[in-house]
Amino acid sequence: MGKKNIFTDAFGNWYILKRLVVFIFGLVSYRRFNGFNKLKITGTEHLVDLSEIIRTLPDKGVLFISNHQTYFADVAAMYHVFCAVNNGFINTIANPIYILNPKVDFYYVAAEETMNKGLLTRIFKLVGAVTVKRTWRANGQNVNRKVDMSEVENILKALDNGWVVSFPQGTTAAFAPGRKGTAKLVLQQRAIVIPVKINGFRRAFDKKGLRLKVTGVQPTMEFKKPLDIDYDNESAEEILDKIMNAIEQTPKHNVLHEYDQELERKKQEEAEKQEEKSQA
Repeated sequence: MGKKNIFTDAFGNWYILKRLVVFIFGLVSYRRFNGFNKLKITGTEHLVDLSEIIRTLPDKGVLFISNHQTYFADVAAMYHVFCAVNNGFINTIANPIYILNPKVDFYYVAAEETMNKGLLTRIFKLVGAVTVKRTWRANGQNVNRKVDMSEVENILKALDNGWVVSFPQGTTAAFAPGRKGTAKLVLQQRAIVIPVKINGFRRAFDKKGLRLKVTGVQPTMEFKKPLDIDYDNESAEEILDKIMNAIEQTPKHNVLHEYDQELERKKQEEAEKQEEKSQA
């Protein structure tokens, strides 16, 4: 595992360069979260505790697990929140002075093909991306390939040097199933797991999270209590179930699930009636 260095992060990126990139991206994106739209950090009863936790959390080995709605806006918003809390601003990003003192040992897991598209994403990669190749999807096609263990080692290296954000669904699609690799990582590293539930980003931004679709939206970000995990006795499946319930991405949390099923049933009945008429 990588050792702490006062000049570079776990992957050899210069802190001074990261601070500069975070500062620029912070200024550019600030009005998106506290101007055109207003980011609301919810779950106050948990956030008060979490704020204390963040202040006393170890500098490494903390895994924030969240649902995913856009490629970049989700992560950018988290940067704002973490940098604000890092500078003593609790439950608010109203004072952007925190951008001058960002939390630089902060990483996020991202799809390699996404981070290699264009100059802007390559620059954003410097901020703290830990890239992985999807084992089930590549270039718009379904694939089936083995996990690259060097990528797992990179995530472990990031955890060993700071905080990491991971999106267990591996997609921006709502209520997609979680990937067991996240739970296995939690077991292997015995990481502290903080669930994060976000909402409203898909409505406010395009899929990439770079372009505003509408203004006046109030995206939300809810931090929850650290998961209570029995690392010695719980299986990866049980941990994944806890994670998906905590970020509210299971079928039971889909309020439209029953409606969709009923709609599908009515469509099927209508199709059967039409078929009967055609045969009469």
